[in-house]
Amino acid sequence: MQVLEELHSPMFHHVVLKDFTLSCPRGKVIAICGPSGAGKSTVTALMERFYDVTAGSIRIDGIEVPDLDASWLRGRTIGYINQEPTLFATSIRENIRYGDPQATDTEVEEAAKLANAHDFIQDFPNGYDTVLGERGATISGGQKQRIAIARALIKRPSILILDEATSALDAEAERLVQDTINKVSRGRTVLIIAHRLSTIQNADVIAVLADGKIQEIGSHTELMKKKGMYADLVHRQASQDY
Repeated sequence: MQVLEELHSPMFHHVVLKDFTLSCPRGKVIAICGPSGAGKSTVTALMERFYDVTAGSIRIDGIEVPDLDASWLRGRTIGYINQEPTLFATSIRENIRYGDPQATDTEVEEAAKLANAHDFIQDFPNGYDTVLGERGATISGGQKQRIAIARALIKRPSILILDEATSALDAEAERLVQDTINKVSRGRTVLIIAHRLSTIQNADVIAVLADGKIQEIGSHTELMKKKGMYADLVHRQASQDY
């Protein structure tokens, strides 16, 4: 997966990303971090082809994204999980099956097991037939995220995109969801948009984005030794948490 582009907003003709080149090797975990407004979430929108670039290209396995069928790209190839997943006022089973309407009950449960959701679902009186409140209001944030992960996994996606997937959770829920993410990332190409830098220390590559450009790139260890923008962000977050 390779992203090379310069993006302009169609309404304001504002350049969001420029001189931006990022390669995501198959089976690796790539993280993008940086200050708010740097363009991090724009990268994921481009990957799913919610926007088209005005210069450069975005390619998956060497094929430019505009040449791929958008429904196949979003429905089968990419699993997307953000910080506030949309759940529907229907059963847990149907919420997970929304990722693949043809999935069997067994496949739904297998996806839930992968997402560390099966046990807490079984604890509900009606199990997988438990009807959720609007937007999942009747369950916790961590449970919502694990159902959303199961929904993404039931597609058997080759690419997972995690857009600040744990940033809205408390510490314990974040730990549970992060453990799930670590498990399901194995063998997949994963792109993580991160706010909490503690969640990306084990990524294969970390790109620091600011002002629409990649300012630094490397592993956590390499970037900490560099004592540049990434190290400064890590130290600032650590002091705030303390």
